[in-house]
Amino acid sequence: MSEILPDGESHNLCLIGERIRARRTTKLFLKQEVRSELIRDAIEVARWAPNHHLTEPWHFYLLGPEKIKACASLIASLVRETKGDDDLAEFKEASALSMPGWLLVTCEKSADELRQREDYASVCCAIQNLTLYLAEANVACKWTTGLITRDERLFSLLDIDPDKAFVVGLIWYGFPKTLPTQSRKAVPEILTETD
Repeated sequence: MSEILPDGESHNLCLIGERIRARRTTKLFLKQEVRSELIRDAIEVARWAPNHHLTEPWHFYLLGPEKIKACASLIASLVRETKGDDDLAEFKEASALSMPGWLLVTCEKSADELRQREDYASVCCAIQNLTLYLAEANVACKWTTGLITRDERLFSLLDIDPDKAFVVGLIWYGFPKTLPTQSRKAVPEILTETD
């Protein structure tokens, strides 16, 4: 018979807490490929996120080299169009091309406002599942919602119907060069306990 421990003292709870606190966003990656099987495994775990009425509103697009190149070029175009800066556009394109892996995550659109909010939250939970799973494999991610994620040319490039889905995030992933350290507010600053 296994020993019953007080709340919060089991080894597994401590381990889960450590993993969640250790997951960090980075955009500095090593030039080392991440196996596509690992990404598929992470998507398998991601899809177990809570979703009201089991709508499973997510869809994942694992981009290959040609689509990545086209997306990086689109990022440069967007910078030129919005900032009018060729140097910055070239820098952003090179930076985008340096990202080892690209995964786009969409959410189904719904005419029902409440369902849309619930589905969006579910897709965010799925992305968190995915990034935590990858973090355990020492793969870091950057979840971006930049201009490209709302541009109709991206939808056209990936054959996504903008009337049926919207982008929740573009996930850049790879083995990190460095991981930043961060802090958070103390629990008493963000918790209100009521009668």
